[in-house]
Amino acid sequence: MLENSLIHAFNTAFQTLYSKTADEKFVSFQKTRTEFEGDMTIVVFPFVKTIGKSPEAIANEIGTQLLKDSELVSGFNVVKGFLNLSISDEYWLKFFNDNFSNESFGKISQQDNKKIVIEYSSPNTNKPLHLGHVRNNLLGWSVAEILKANGHEVTKVNLVNDRGIHICKSMIAWKYWGGHTPEESNTKGDKLVGNMYVRFDKELKAQLAQLVSEGQTAEMAAKNAPLMLEAQEMLRQWEAGDAETRKLWETMNNWVYEGFNQTYTNLGIDFDKTYYESQTYLLGKSIVLEGLDKQSFYRKDDNSIWCDLQQDGLDEKLLLRSDGTSVYITQDLGTAEERHDHYKADQMIYVVGNEQNYHFDVLKLILKKLGRQWADGIEHLSYGMVELPEGKMKSREGTVVDADDLVDEMVHTARQMTEELGKASNLSEIEADKLYKQIGLGALKYYILKVDPKKTMMFNPAESIDFNGNTGPFIQYTHARIRSVLQKAVDAGYLQGEIEVFANTGKEKHIVKILHQFPAVVSQAGEQRSPALIANYMYDLAKEYNQFYQACPIIREENESLKKFRIGLSLFVANVLKMSGRLLGMEMPDRM
Repeated sequence: MLENSLIHAFNTAFQTLYSKTADEKFVSFQKTRTEFEGDMTIVVFPFVKTIGKSPEAIANEIGTQLLKDSELVSGFNVVKGFLNLSISDEYWLKFFNDNFSNESFGKISQQDNKKIVIEYSSPNTNKPLHLGHVRNNLLGWSVAEILKANGHEVTKVNLVNDRGIHICKSMIAWKYWGGHTPEESNTKGDKLVGNMYVRFDKELKAQLAQLVSEGQTAEMAAKNAPLMLEAQEMLRQWEAGDAETRKLWETMNNWVYEGFNQTYTNLGIDFDKTYYESQTYLLGKSIVLEGLDKQSFYRKDDNSIWCDLQQDGLDEKLLLRSDGTSVYITQDLGTAEERHDHYKADQMIYVVGNEQNYHFDVLKLILKKLGRQWADGIEHLSYGMVELPEGKMKSREGTVVDADDLVDEMVHTARQMTEELGKASNLSEIEADKLYKQIGLGALKYYILKVDPKKTMMFNPAESIDFNGNTGPFIQYTHARIRSVLQKAVDAGYLQGEIEVFANTGKEKHIVKILHQFPAVVSQAGEQRSPALIANYMYDLAKEYNQFYQACPIIREENESLKKFRIGLSLFVANVLKMSGRLLGMEMPDRM
């Protein structure tokens, strides 16, 4: 790695000049700012007191020594206390030859690789996946792939919330106002069950309004509404193992699972293991009772069980209801324990929206109170919500963007725009259909993942599929353009071997420097859990290559050494775009 080599060279020069060891915390290099000449910069102000000279004098002495002793450095300049170093063409040429045809470039081997379990998706079986789930799935899957590229052992898991009061609501609505199967209604299973959930909410609101009109307060009506009382009773029957309730629950959940699997397949999302709340909540209950025995928790007069976290800056947390039924935190306790015991993971990452920040603070704190020191390895990857121009989505009211509809719309829009631009005119119907899906899904994934996960984002489908600007289709088109160049090079007999000359007319070196950053970007994206770093790196690389392509001949270049270098540079860029896209789940077409 360049920075490590520079640190070693700097320390050697420092020792040679001053017979002292430089304080390692001050020996750090950054990219040289664009307004100054050079590639890498180090600040020498911290060494003034140790050396007893001005920063300019120290920078000049060290720069001269580096120029004398290190093959890495070909020149330097000093701006006050900043030493700007130019890296030699010999270094860049070796880097280039080592990596330009390496399709594994950017993957990192680490001695401290960790076992990581990452949970994402985590849908409820009372509704289909929607735009909010899309961000969750794309983010979780991409972070998992980035962590793999960083050398970690990663297990991708899903937790399906398949039980609880919300499921009972859909079941009751189906009994009263449904009664038909997905096949009978020609409706995808998860959408049928989601429609029932919306219907329950509609009928419940009508009941509440009726009770209030009869003189009850809103609070009384919420407690006395017959539909809500029936849902609560159904949950008790489910936990008691009532055969009829369990049979309907299993039937409706299977409809939903089939629908989910279709959506996951369309999005290119997969998991190594799927957990179900119905299989972990009992373990969670046993953990709660263990805490009660240890007096970590307490029971209220109504028989509900709580944990008092007020001394920890939080509040009281309900763990089991008075009727003995569990809540979300109950099954999360059980799932966390089961995963830790099974995987012995160093870290367990939960990809969940930022509205659940408090929930995960509570989860970790409760586990620590129970003596589970491994809870320190729990990490909440908190991300911002996805909003639409017309406002927030609401599942109960059915005002959500369905994930399946979104994918269909993206592919349809890709077809329209591609045909208007004439970018698929030379493809067969099968090839064109494949291309439309690659462009539509690439546009969706890139648009969502290019935003920092912590930020709330506004989703605009039309903007995401533009072939110009910071979009997936722009990057995909750049890749296809490069593959066309490379095919012409092959047809003309230019087979790639070792490049003998580092051709630097200015633009080439700038692109090589961007390519050189790729492993560091992959590493930083893993540390920050941010696919946005990969996405925006891809855009910078594609943008710079397009400028180079417009300004510099490649196949038509008359200088053979320069031509060979530029063909190799094109191959390097195409490979890195493809590898970057793979980390985001984007396919890179060879033809467009």
